[in-house]
Amino acid sequence: MKKTIAIIVVLIAVVATIWYTNSAEAESRLEYRFVSVETGDLESVVASTGNLNAVTTVQVGTQVSGIVNRIYVDFNDKVYRGQIIARIDTTLLVSSVRDARATMTRNQAQLDFSRTEYDRIKGLFDKQFATEVELNQAKYNLDLAEATIVSTQISLERAQRNLDYATIVSPINGVVVERNVDEGQTVAASLNTPQLFLIANDLASMEILASVDESDIGLIEEGQEVRFTVQAYDEAMFAGTVRQVRLQSSIQENVVTYTAVIDVDNSDGKLLPGMTATVEFLIDQASDVMKVPNAALRFRPNEQMMTEMIAQREAQQKSTESSSGEQRPSGGFGRPTGGRGGFGGGASDAVMLWYLNENGDIQVARARTGITDGSMTEVIGASLEAGMQVISGVSVTESEGGFKNPFQSKNDRGSRFSRGGGF
Repeated sequence: MKKTIAIIVVLIAVVATIWYTNSAEAESRLEYRFVSVETGDLESVVASTGNLNAVTTVQVGTQVSGIVNRIYVDFNDKVYRGQIIARIDTTLLVSSVRDARATMTRNQAQLDFSRTEYDRIKGLFDKQFATEVELNQAKYNLDLAEATIVSTQISLERAQRNLDYATIVSPINGVVVERNVDEGQTVAASLNTPQLFLIANDLASMEILASVDESDIGLIEEGQEVRFTVQAYDEAMFAGTVRQVRLQSSIQENVVTYTAVIDVDNSDGKLLPGMTATVEFLIDQASDVMKVPNAALRFRPNEQMMTEMIAQREAQQKSTESSSGEQRPSGGFGRPTGGRGGFGGGASDAVMLWYLNENGDIQVARARTGITDGSMTEVIGASLEAGMQVISGVSVTESEGGFKNPFQSKNDRGSRFSRGGGF
């Protein structure tokens, strides 16, 4: 019995040893994701939005109150300077003019009488038949009549001017883009002049007031080229030029923006006031350059990848030593110098692109970055060429030994994906 138990114990120990040995031999395998180095054009832009507006718009109102009798223009009508576009009822205004004229006539008669009376009193005073008091009174009456005439003349001119204001004319050549009044409507002129019409000077030239974030405003300059789209013409691209960058900022929900004024040619008349424009300010551009997706620039090797790379380098060194017969100091691959992201203290635009050579060994291509459009970035490096496959991600897959743990579930084995570090 004891012999049987001893045999069983030995068998269990052997099986456990074999299982443990095979489990220890399980290795993890690296699986890479690649992107290609391409050649092409790149543009660096600053995105923004804004609204299209006429360069010059004039609000046409009224300076007198009354009922609108006639309206001669409507939306989209072209008008010229001095053209009558509306009339306000003049019944009360005409009465005011007549009353002012009647007052003028009465006061003129009073002036004539006062002048005649003054001349008579002065003649008597010269002959010493009138007192100085009588002369002064006559002079006072004459001065008062003259002042009254001046006041009456002003009142008459005011009444006549108000009558003229009842005829509303266009102040500029342009197009009626807004009409806020109908015939029969009463308008009241008070401290705020009511707006009856909005006239745009010339829609052949328009402007965009684009809001630019404070982090990008330093890149915007007068004369800069701009392109934009509008929802009405999804596939059409329009062009413009920055005319002005306004100094006054705008703060909304703690976001600081500045206004860039963009001149737009609208000779074909497609663009309309109020349209929302999606704007791109062209900051920089490059033609026929090598570029890679930004994922390749963000990639950083994980620990296992670095370990494998060091092992490959040591194997290369041993192979070189064996073939040359020389002894070289042993050492690992270490960390490459230059670049950034913890791999040295090179220039701020230095990057490292990781790839596999023809033998499957991990290699590094040092490069400098140029302009970027947000998804692709220009790369400059002597070891780069079009079509080259560079690493953008790595996954670690656990390979299995010859024996499996019967107590381990299938879901406990698999792969771990690693993107490495980032900027």
